[in-house]
Amino acid sequence: MVNEILDGLTKAAELIITLDPEVIEITTRTLVISLSSTLLATLIAVPAGGAISLSEFRGRRALLFLIQTLYSVPTVIVGLLLFLLCSSSGPLGPLRLLFTPTGMVLGQTLLILPILLGLTVTTLDGLDRGLHDTLVSLGATWSQRLLLLLREARFALLAAVTLGFGRAISEVGVAIMIGGNIRGYTRVLTTAISLETSMGNISLSLALGIILLALALVVNLGVNLLQGGGRR
Repeated sequence: MVNEILDGLTKAAELIITLDPEVIEITTRTLVISLSSTLLATLIAVPAGGAISLSEFRGRRALLFLIQTLYSVPTVIVGLLLFLLCSSSGPLGPLRLLFTPTGMVLGQTLLILPILLGLTVTTLDGLDRGLHDTLVSLGATWSQRLLLLLREARFALLAAVTLGFGRAISEVGVAIMIGGNIRGYTRVLTTAISLETSMGNISLSLALGIILLALALVVNLGVNLLQGGGRR
């Protein structure tokens, strides 16, 4: 096992240093799909979460409970539902999303959307109630209140977005079921690791895993730098 880990480290260094074309292609596709799904989910979840936080309506607690329940939904369930929807006989069949990068973006968006939505509501609900009262007393409109509260909670929201990105980039179930792991088209790091492991290429699997881990670390480091710079 130690030798396999050392071989994986050596292989990862070799693939990175030599800029292996296939690894670069897979890594780039992984980043594009994960970043696209995270951006799309953020654009939906942040305004929607803000609207829920600023509103009082019947069934609000039940809605939040449902959102929080979806945090831990198995990825294969999401993949199965999307597969049925996007198959040739499904309602989204004419869009031909199955086994495409676009379909993978849609799947990952649906997977991380509840997380970003729930964390947005929790973050805004956790702000000092005095801030809400002050904005109301100053005559701020609903949209102005929302924008100011989002600005106040931007660092916590940035952390939530990072968490969503981490869930997206490490996702396997939806990527395989919707993307199909097609070489040169829908293969990403997680599906490549799964394939290489099943074929017994442990060293290459470890190398790809190290690259995936490095990407996650770089993104988290960047977010931490942004948060630190913003606070200063």
